Amino acid sequence: MTQNLLIIEDDARLAGMVAEYLEQNAFKVGHALTGQKGLDLLGNKLSASPAYDLVILDLMLPDMDGLEVCRRIRALDGPQAATPVLMLTAKGDPMDRVIGLEIGADDYLPKPFEPRELLARIRAILRRGSQDAAKPGAQKNLNFGSLEIDRNARAVSVAGRLCELTSYQFDLLVAMAERAGRVLTRDQIMEAVRGRELEAFDRSIDVHMGRIRAAIEGDVKTPRRILTVRGVGYVFARQQD
Repeated sequence: MTQNLLIIEDDARLAGMVAEYLEQNAFKVGHALTGQKGLDLLGNKLSASPAYDLVILDLMLPDMDGLEVCRRIRALDGPQAATPVLMLTAKGDPMDRVIGLEIGADDYLPKPFEPRELLARIRAILRRGSQDAAKPGAQKNLNFGSLEIDRNARAVSVAGRLCELTSYQFDLLVAMAERAGRVLTRDQIMEAVRGRELEAFDRSIDVHMGRIRAAIEGDVKTPRRILTVRGVGYVFARQQD
């Protein structure tokens, strides 16, 4: 089944080259020159399912920056809000990447980039979304007190309240919940979701954990579900309220 990608990029030449490369690798690619046009395409409610399987989003756009576009994607109604976002950053400041992850991007890729790396990251993000359904017993929910993880619907709720998580954050949470009680290093967590390799001084896992905590913890300052093990990594608590 062909998967649909949307490139939101004001550099028409770059977008055209990327689209051509991705189409050669069996993807169907749409393109928007502005953030608003991209949001209009994503927010089309004529279909009950998202029109695109993933968004490639440039940080620098003429009408609004990519961070604002990402915020608005996550605020869309329906399943479109959960569309995975791969952000392209031309700036060298790591804080731009951290902020992008904090507001809901699933991954980032600095410019200039190799097309093969872009393809690999796209496939990794899309693979995360399909792996759970392929696992035996994937439909079984994970329950920890008032926290419920529905792997079939890819939804998380606390006391019936739906929690907003990106596709990648959902997979991180599932990976930790399946290993409840085990202390995991950042490398082990990355390996568990088969994402990109951890780069030197990469804070992405810490940023994602902060986002997950904000969604599922009653008080992020005193977490009870995802605990930090100083100098090692994280542990998902077996016993929860």
